[in-house]
Amino acid sequence: MAVAEAVAEAGATVLRGGAFKPRTSPYSFQGMKEGGLPLLRRAADAFGLKVVTEVLSPVLVDLVSEYADMLQIGSRSAQNFPLLEAVGEGSRPVLLKRGMMSTVDELLLAAEYVLSGGNQAVVLCERGIRTFESRTRNTFDVMAVPLLKSLTHLPVVADPSHGTGRSELVLPGARAAIAAGADGLLLEVHNAPTEALSDADQAIAPHVFRDLVSSCRDVAVSIGRVVGEERGHPIPGGS
Repeated sequence: MAVAEAVAEAGATVLRGGAFKPRTSPYSFQGMKEGGLPLLRRAADAFGLKVVTEVLSPVLVDLVSEYADMLQIGSRSAQNFPLLEAVGEGSRPVLLKRGMMSTVDELLLAAEYVLSGGNQAVVLCERGIRTFESRTRNTFDVMAVPLLKSLTHLPVVADPSHGTGRSELVLPGARAAIAAGADGLLLEVHNAPTEALSDADQAIAPHVFRDLVSSCRDVAVSIGRVVGEERGHPIPGGS
């Protein structure tokens, strides 16, 4: 509730949280699962936000759709073809994240699975890819943003939180993404980042998020982009 209130006040329009958390280690926090969905919905509704949350398997699509306005296909599921087909047959918009080792063409073909199922409401997300670089969690492929926008009509957003894995790099990554043409941002926000049960190293505090939104607005305006509600779309912000 605290995070939802803070990001809504700063200008975010969508609350993203993982009730189901796919983790590399089976011993890591896996999310609250089904019990987390009504809490996420309640927090979003309290502050006028939409909900996007991850769905992990075809059997969960109907359940998650009851609570979410948008379904996220995470990096680890980017080539889970039965899941892509299932959300393609559904009515909820889909946020499709790039696989951690997927090429741009593989991301676009994953989107085709959803589109060919009849669901035309797909948003692509650049979230960094795995390379030989070890200083950051992933390598944030900012140039994938304008490349994707030149290849498809689909909206493209960016996730500099997962893209870098380091909270101090989220702001410059967000600025770069907006300058490159991203239609929005996905950002890890936590009111006590060091206490987060997952992704603590990349989470930013609400006051940092507020400053980031302001900074990204300035970047957008400086390169002649029309920001947010003036165009009838969400501002470059998120949570």
